[in-house]
Amino acid sequence: MAICEQTLSKPSDLPVYLKLAAVTMVWGGTFVAGRYLAGSLSPLLAASLRFLLASVALLLFVRMARITLVRPSPRQWRQLLLLGFFGIYFYNLCFFYGLHYINASRASLIVALNPAVIGLASWLLFKERLNRAKVVGIAVCIAGAGVVIVSRNPQLLTGGADAWLGDLLIFGCVLGWGVYSLFSRELNQTLGPVQTVTYSILLGTVMLWMTCIVRDEVSVAAITQLGAQQWLSLLYLGVLGSALAYIGYYDGIRKIGATRSGVFIALNPLTAVILGALLLDEPLTLAMCLGGGLILAGIFLCNKPLARGGKKGI
Repeated sequence: MAICEQTLSKPSDLPVYLKLAAVTMVWGGTFVAGRYLAGSLSPLLAASLRFLLASVALLLFVRMARITLVRPSPRQWRQLLLLGFFGIYFYNLCFFYGLHYINASRASLIVALNPAVIGLASWLLFKERLNRAKVVGIAVCIAGAGVVIVSRNPQLLTGGADAWLGDLLIFGCVLGWGVYSLFSRELNQTLGPVQTVTYSILLGTVMLWMTCIVRDEVSVAAITQLGAQQWLSLLYLGVLGSALAYIGYYDGIRKIGATRSGVFIALNPLTAVILGALLLDEPLTLAMCLGGGLILAGIFLCNKPLARGGKKGI
């Protein structure tokens, strides 16, 4: 049955799109920054330091902006604990330990499923509109990300006997990020993106450090031996890739919804490839450019305005 409706995308959405594109470009750069840390720190300690820096940056930002942190209600604390556990703690454990079993390119291919999982969960749990254009857009984004990643490393589908465990752990990242994206809806409206991100990252950071201490992975010697390049990488990961990027992403979810914001995650592998070519002298092939074009086309389809009189989505 046809249902007349207002146009969903407005010209005022353009700043949101630009912000989300910048956020995902920053996240794409975290792959390059992470390479500079490889071998210097254990994965768990690196994650703990990253979010410690993110916590400090957020608290400084809140103080400089003269934002008063409100006291969450018991219900909001439970919601924030959920976000801190799945979006910070669980996600990072799955990610870093998953990479023990599979390579980064194979992991990126699994993480590229994020938009599809977020879109499907939004439709099932929150009845968010999922019209044909969004479905096609999500599929095109995943296809484009796949082309970019596979062309970057054609051997990514090969793996050892325990590759299935790595795949399962990295898919845990997808589920963790889906929870972090979807279950922030109420908090984004009541506390706002800045306070929601600040509290969830602080809680997730405490969880990471507690695990790091219990596993006896805190190494003062390893930290003091870090060079300027490693510290710059940690600052990039913590301040830009975590604190500021998470606020921008949550603000996008608050304004245009989780599904339309989630498809911008497909830009991550494209940005990583471009930065790899510029900073690490990695090859940039025609197939990668084609995949990038598909990603941009998919984002456009998922966010394009709906005409009046269009049929209601599935």
